[in-house]
Amino acid sequence: MAEAATTKASTLVGKLETDVEIKASAGKFHHMFAGRPHHVSKASPGKIKACDLHEGDWGKVGSIVYWNYVHGKYATVVAKERIEAVEPEKNLITFRVIEGDLMKEYKSFLITIQVTPKHGGPGSIVHWHLEYEKISDEVAHPETLLQFCVEVSKEIDEHLLSEE
Repeated sequence: MAEAATTKASTLVGKLETDVEIKASAGKFHHMFAGRPHHVSKASPGKIKACDLHEGDWGKVGSIVYWNYVHGKYATVVAKERIEAVEPEKNLITFRVIEGDLMKEYKSFLITIQVTPKHGGPGSIVHWHLEYEKISDEVAHPETLLQFCVEVSKEIDEHLLSEE
C-alpha cells in the first residue's frame, strides 16, 4: 500500500527546465526580475499586465509580488509570489507561488530564473526551472507556462536592447 502511494505521489511532482538565448547581458536581464519586475509589463505588455509589490522591497528575499498576466485557457490570471532566493552574483532569483490561479491546479510551484553570460561571445542564456506538485493526475504538466516564460524572455530581451 505504501508503495502505491509513493508511486502516485511521484507522478504528481515534476520539474521542467529550458534555456533561452538572449542578446542582452545577464545582469540586465536578472535586474528586470530582481530590481524592476514592475517594468516586465512594459517589455511584454501582451502577456504581463502588471506586477505589484505587496510586501517588502523589490528583489529582497521574503518580499511578496503580485503578477497579473495572460496565459492559456484563462483570460487574465494572477499569481502572488514570495521571493525565496536572490543571488545577484549568480544572476539568480527564485519565486514561490503562494496564491492565485496556479494554486487551483498545483499544491506547490517554484520558479527559478538564472541568467549566465554566454561563453566566448556577447549575450546570455536564461535558464528557467519550474518545480511543482500537481493536485491530481488530471492536471497537465505546465509545458504551456514554460513556453510562456520563453516568449516573455524574448520580449524582455528586445526591450532591453531597445533601451541601450
